[in-house]
Amino acid sequence: MKIAIIGTGYVGLVSGTCFSEFGTNVTCVDKDEGKIERLLRGDIPIYEPGLDELVKKNTEAGRLSFTTDLAPAVADADAVFIAVGTPPRPDDGHADLSYVFAAAREIAHALRKFTVIVTKSTVPVGTNREIEKIIRAECPDADFAVCSNPEFLREGSAIGDFMRPDRVVLGTDNEQAREVMRNLYRPLYLIETPIVMTSLETAEMIKYAANAFLATKITFINEVANLCEKVGADVQDVAKGMGLDGRIGGKFLHAGPGYGGSCFPKDTDAFAKTGRDHGCPMQIVETVIDVNHGRKQEMAQRIIAACGGNVAGKTIAILGLTFKPNTDDMREAPSLYILPHLVAAGATVRAFDPEGMEEAAKLLKGVAMCKNADEAITGADALAIITEWNEFRALDLGRTKSQMKTPILIDLRDIYKPAAVRALGFTYHSIGRP
Repeated sequence: MKIAIIGTGYVGLVSGTCFSEFGTNVTCVDKDEGKIERLLRGDIPIYEPGLDELVKKNTEAGRLSFTTDLAPAVADADAVFIAVGTPPRPDDGHADLSYVFAAAREIAHALRKFTVIVTKSTVPVGTNREIEKIIRAECPDADFAVCSNPEFLREGSAIGDFMRPDRVVLGTDNEQAREVMRNLYRPLYLIETPIVMTSLETAEMIKYAANAFLATKITFINEVANLCEKVGADVQDVAKGMGLDGRIGGKFLHAGPGYGGSCFPKDTDAFAKTGRDHGCPMQIVETVIDVNHGRKQEMAQRIIAACGGNVAGKTIAILGLTFKPNTDDMREAPSLYILPHLVAAGATVRAFDPEGMEEAAKLLKGVAMCKNADEAITGADALAIITEWNEFRALDLGRTKSQMKTPILIDLRDIYKPAAVRALGFTYHSIGRP
């Protein structure tokens, strides 16, 4: 089979590379000439563990190629995946579909045979019907069908998520399209991956409902953590006791500074907007959005409180800037809310992140970016851990204490045991633990 992937961002590049690993011939298309030139050199524009090796392997095998020329890639394809960005609109938070619709118009004029137009981009309910109308209006005689195939990739573990997913969702009303998609995903069918065949609207809804529910779990356990602190309970034990219930599950029950990234913030906003537009307000989701935003602001106040209520003239060391470990993604990261607040309060902020420094430097003005953890920590009045990278899980705390001016550790990810840290002489603050 031959497919074209329109858009070489996170979803497009990972999906295209993994399809090529399945043995499919994949052409990835992007208008950004600089990005395509980088990919042709083997220079991967995003950080995702294992992706560079997989790209190299499949380009050398001739199954994966990159181009700026959409027309020939689409003309020869059995399926064309739209994987362009759907950022939130600044005025109402709804998904900006201009890139999706522009891709659909361009694809329409390049179709030469029956082709499945597959939407990988996260789009609100009704978008795929609109794509169908656009293509039909542009080229009335085009032979095509539209399929919604939402992605469920977690940054930092995306390759594993694609190769061994919990499920694959395929929404289409066309039996010929179903057959093409079954063949494309045959390697996953052989390992008994559940394939959910449904309608366009249902597939679109599954994606938003899933992300909104996960965001709700994160926000719920954060509120539970606040109550645990008041009553003397341990949120980690509470989460474990809850998660062992098969109806609940333990994933996404980790208290911390709130969710961020490229998916949950914009998808919850878009889901809530869809509800309002249809006269069916998603009250739980609306509350989750508000609580999560407040959570990030609250974390800055916790750091200030740990420093005696005043950080003016003090040096705060920050470890971890990306919204989660194993990615360089800074979108909606808690650090983007916490650090500016500390700077505004008069603190000198020094920060280090294993992969996010380049992007963070553009976004966090007034923050000193350090080349390693030691540089950030040395001489600091307090140390706050915001992102739980593995290298921060096993710091030599005895050495860390000797480097600091004042041994105050604010652990916003609960990666250390309170008693052990305090035994070393630290004043230790964590989330949801007595």
